[in-house]
Amino acid sequence: MNKSTLSILLLVPAVVVSVLVSACGDKAASGPVATASAAGSASAPAAAGRAPGGPVAVTTAVARQRDLDVSLEAIGTVTPLSSVEVKPQISSVVTRVHIQEGQFVKAGDLLFTLDPRPDEANVAKVRAQMAKDEAVLADAQRQLARSRDLMSKNFVSQGALDSSQAQVDAQVANLVADRAALDAAQLALSYNSVRASSSGRLGAVNVYPGTAVQANQTTLVTITQLDPINISFSLPQRNLDAVLEGLKAGGITVTAKLPESGNVVRGRLQFVDNTVDAATGTIKVKARFDNRESKLWPGAFVKATLVTQTLKDAVVIPTTAIIQSTRGSIVYVADKGKAALRPVKVLAAQGEDSAVTGIALGDKVVLEGRQNLRPDSPLAERGPDAAKPARAAASSAS
Repeated sequence: MNKSTLSILLLVPAVVVSVLVSACGDKAASGPVATASAAGSASAPAAAGRAPGGPVAVTTAVARQRDLDVSLEAIGTVTPLSSVEVKPQISSVVTRVHIQEGQFVKAGDLLFTLDPRPDEANVAKVRAQMAKDEAVLADAQRQLARSRDLMSKNFVSQGALDSSQAQVDAQVANLVADRAALDAAQLALSYNSVRASSSGRLGAVNVYPGTAVQANQTTLVTITQLDPINISFSLPQRNLDAVLEGLKAGGITVTAKLPESGNVVRGRLQFVDNTVDAATGTIKVKARFDNRESKLWPGAFVKATLVTQTLKDAVVIPTTAIIQSTRGSIVYVADKGKAALRPVKVLAAQGEDSAVTGIALGDKVVLEGRQNLRPDSPLAERGPDAAKPARAAASSAS
């Protein structure tokens, strides 16, 4: 064996030993690193969520005691107490218009003048006939007096006296008829002056001087009473008893808000209809309002609010704290750092507040975070205003 062959045989075992040592070193180094990585990835979810048994972050509000007005809201329509279409009572021609459109008038104010000449002629004719009948009556009375004198001297019979008396009676009757005809003619003459039957605001004037009008057909103008004024709206049938009780007590206070201007006016309930609408299950009511400043206009839509009752010294909590469950209404209360479940009875809900029983004055009810609660869950309380910045940030981010 030569020297080169011997060198190769000695080198091979050395290389094999070196490879084995290197492999063992790599396994030792990679083992601890993999274990640490696995431990780190396993602990990440635990750090991201709440540790088992940790407190639940909630916001709370204190139950308070105050008077709570129970009110009903409805969309109502402004309706006038009266709206009269002024029509002539005789057929004639308009000679003068004494008003302007949109003018306010009082009862008895002169609105229009019609052509009076035909009726003036009729009055004159009736008066002439009346004068004639008065002359005939006077002659008949003289004849009766003469007949009585002759009867006392036995120059005429009783029949002649009775005939004279009959003529006098007939003429008296004619005069009574003439007076009635004169009254009728004067009444027709008065119809030529068209006057306001009530106070109110005038609408559009539909006629002008020279316009021919027909009796009880042509509308001259419309008078609408604006002060006071009514608001009509409908309420559910279930509230009928409360409304009737308030009406018997002298009327319920009603507020009306105009959506455009935001003006709020106050009135009182005046009328409840005698029939429930079978189609809608509602009943019509009316409230009366002073309208000196003309804030309410006929036909306008308003938001009417009717206060049916006032709960005195009621325990009030935010409505959002109430949970509807299969067992009824419940509320979670913060009691010594833990969640306590309380069944409650809702007496009335008004806006964001509800009057309830089952909660004591001063109890802290859970508002937000209640979906994560169970009885005796530990709590991390925040005030009711603490969640507002978070909600604002979330809304701005979205």
